[in-house]
Amino acid sequence: MYLGLDLGTSGIKALLIDDGQAIIGSGHASLDVSRPHHGWSEQDPAEWVRACREAIAELKAAHGREFAAIRGIGLSGQMHGATLLDAGDAVLRPCILWNDTRSFAEAAKLDADARFRKLTGNIVFPGFTAPKLVWVQANEPAIFAKVAKVLLPKDYLRLWLTGEHISEMSDSAGTSWLDVEKRRWSQELLAATELAESHMPALVEGTERAGGLRAELASEWGINAGIPVAGGAGDNAASACGMGTVGEGHAFVSLGTSGVLFAANASYLPNPQSAVHTFCHALPATWHQMGVILSATDSLNWLSNITGKTAGELTGELGDALKTPGGVTFLPYLSGERTPHNDAAIRGAFVGLEHESHRAALTRAVLEGVAFAFRDSLEALRTAGTTLQRVTAIGGGSRSRYWLKAIATALGIPVDVPADGDFGAAFGAARLGLIAASGSDPLVVCTAPAVATTIEPEQALAAAFEDAYKHYRALYPAIRGTM
Repeated sequence: MYLGLDLGTSGIKALLIDDGQAIIGSGHASLDVSRPHHGWSEQDPAEWVRACREAIAELKAAHGREFAAIRGIGLSGQMHGATLLDAGDAVLRPCILWNDTRSFAEAAKLDADARFRKLTGNIVFPGFTAPKLVWVQANEPAIFAKVAKVLLPKDYLRLWLTGEHISEMSDSAGTSWLDVEKRRWSQELLAATELAESHMPALVEGTERAGGLRAELASEWGINAGIPVAGGAGDNAASACGMGTVGEGHAFVSLGTSGVLFAANASYLPNPQSAVHTFCHALPATWHQMGVILSATDSLNWLSNITGKTAGELTGELGDALKTPGGVTFLPYLSGERTPHNDAAIRGAFVGLEHESHRAALTRAVLEGVAFAFRDSLEALRTAGTTLQRVTAIGGGSRSRYWLKAIATALGIPVDVPADGDFGAAFGAARLGLIAASGSDPLVVCTAPAVATTIEPEQALAAAFEDAYKHYRALYPAIRGTM
């Protein structure tokens, strides 16, 4: 048996698989986020440990015999969080999370230093780890002076599990301190934030052993001490391992609250000017790129709240047959946009409204607008040298056949829909635990799920969608000046 632990923002999931990768069971525990000031987002690392214990207790209570057979553990987690420890590993302050924006000025200052984009392949976003430490130095200097280690959230769980300060490449790539091409800490970038490599955890690949389970926890849980804890992965890379998106050209489109177009790469292909994330993957000598949409299903949920109809009712009014894009265009910038604009101030818009613009026309515009936002990410990946032949759809929005047809036609490539199953970050983490414990070939373990159906682009509507996309592209600079 192999255990995957996924530390999310709203909870922890513990997932148990057997050596044939069949899912045995799972446990879950919730987490809260503290927002003491505008733009702040924090969690107490002690709550991660509490939630992890609860999730494991639930899993063990339902599957005690199988739980006792665990031979490896893998970790996944929310990225970018700054967990600050003193020399005795005591937590110095609540962890500053990925969606905390207080360090926007510090991020802009670091991003203006050309070394950061050159070595990391990414814009320095306010949510990344390095600008948070610069903010702490300026605003909480007594705390900064005591910092002995900076850990990412899942790696704090590793410290609790193993007693080791270790991280891996995919998560560390989101700190703005990693030389992403060479897969090592950059002493130059650390020095630019008045830190040194001694403040960082050791680095391994996500498939490698990164400590062994402490005897005290092993005794408490009734499993073997010293079993391997894998390096693991940041949440998106772990999901990619669960989806089998690990080989060159493999990609998925995630229709969740936010949207992600994720592509695996066999080489380092940065394109920071278009706000594409270029990170190390969890597998050795592999990288990945991500285009990020901040409001994907969130856009449809917003319309749902406005109209009083559920998201399913709204999309159900459209039927399954894709229609020519209407005269209404929607820009899904409800909370700003990441790729390709990196614009936190821009806001969404409906353009082309008229008396005949009924509810279904607005729904179509929302689905098309999000599809065109994914097209923006596809174009950004192409600029970086990545060409995709097809993508796999995941996330709640992928239940809408109409939406998937719009995305396939906007992207001009087929969209595969996987068979039912749990292929998320916890499953990917469990796979990494299996690899670290067994020495199995990662490409043999991290296979793609069976495809239930494939949505092909509607060739008869390709020209109309291309024209509508050009119109969509022209609207961002038009509305930008009004914000």
